[in-house]
Amino acid sequence: MDKLIVYVDDAHHAVSVLAPLLGVAGAAPRQWILVACAPRVTHHVSKWVTHSARQNWRGKWTDKLFAQLVPWLQGQGEQVLTCEGRNNLTLQTEDLLRAHGPARVIDARRPRHGDGRGWVPRPATGSGLLGLGLGVWSSLAALALD
Repeated sequence: MDKLIVYVDDAHHAVSVLAPLLGVAGAAPRQWILVACAPRVTHHVSKWVTHSARQNWRGKWTDKLFAQLVPWLQGQGEQVLTCEGRNNLTLQTEDLLRAHGPARVIDARRPRHGDGRGWVPRPATGSGLLGLGLGVWSSLAALALD
């Protein structure tokens, strides 16, 4: 049985990445090992929230993500295993490969801004500064007229 380890953090993006892999008609069912990669908690928030509260939130977030993906994959006739992502995905991948044997690894996580995987910032233009200058000048002119 073909096995796939898939890292996901957004159901909609994962469906768009995984849908082409399901389109093969007559293919044998595969085993999908979904790994939920929960968003990081910021340092500011982590100072005020207990570890158990963070774990509880991460569990609820993971359940919500899997509730969207697992029925979709099972509806396609696929077998699905789920697990929660850890901090070090390289070590987790090695552990999963050791536990489940050879598998393809797919990163279906939503690209973060600025990491070079699709999002390119537009060059800054001077129109914003020009508009600000005109706004300040017109405000000063209005005050001078009063």
